[in-house]
Amino acid sequence: MTKNKTIWVTGASSGIGKALAIAYSKKEVNLILTSRNEKKLHDVRLLCQYPERVKVLPLDLLAHATFDEKVKIAWSLFNGIDVLINNGGISQRALAIETKLEVDQQIFDINYFGTIALTKALLPYFIEKKQGQIAVITSVVGKIGTPLRSSYSGSKHALHGFFDSLRAEIYDSNIAITLICPGFVNTNVSLNALVGDGSKQNTKDKATANGLAPEVFAKRAIKVITKQKQEAVIGGKLEVLAVYLKRFLPVLLSKLIRKIPVT
Repeated sequence: MTKNKTIWVTGASSGIGKALAIAYSKKEVNLILTSRNEKKLHDVRLLCQYPERVKVLPLDLLAHATFDEKVKIAWSLFNGIDVLINNGGISQRALAIETKLEVDQQIFDINYFGTIALTKALLPYFIEKKQGQIAVITSVVGKIGTPLRSSYSGSKHALHGFFDSLRAEIYDSNIAITLICPGFVNTNVSLNALVGDGSKQNTKDKATANGLAPEVFAKRAIKVITKQKQEAVIGGKLEVLAVYLKRFLPVLLSKLIRKIPVT
């Protein structure tokens, strides 16, 4: 049952996070919405079915030192948290050789270190309660690597390694971990993606524009989270096929990846 649970969504001001917030609000839950942009968070709150059950908590995934205090505040808003959805992050559109090291580091600081730092700050509360769920929105490129995504893919692969290990460590504490790998979803992710010098790409990829509607993704993701599945791929047929090829025919996938235009 999802009704009356408290769900904390990071990266909730746009895209997948916004869609998750709106979809969850129809299920009569308490919501905590987090991102850097407080104004956009309030806009999303007003789009939710029960805005009185939605709290806004600005948070910068680069500001790791603030997370203990942010978690303390978040926990107090509805007297506890049932599910943390680690959704916030940033993408990349650049060749590895053209990407400055500080850009690689920024991507990891947000996608990987930001996610695990927030998780570690909340984890003692879940362990004491002997209950909770951590959902992580990773990516299909957390399972396979494609051109122009070297550090983004690396950060998502790292999340799989960390949370698979954590799942084993906290099994006895009744804490579930769910990894969700989106394929292409029609959001602004490519507009905000970093190029080699750290600036934004500011264009939408054709593949992204033709991806799943965020509302469709959110509906599927909520089902996966509610069932507490360990891992799921949510995307088009080609993305799902690529994951299976990686597992069973990795050499073939490598050849295909080199030939398929990636933007």
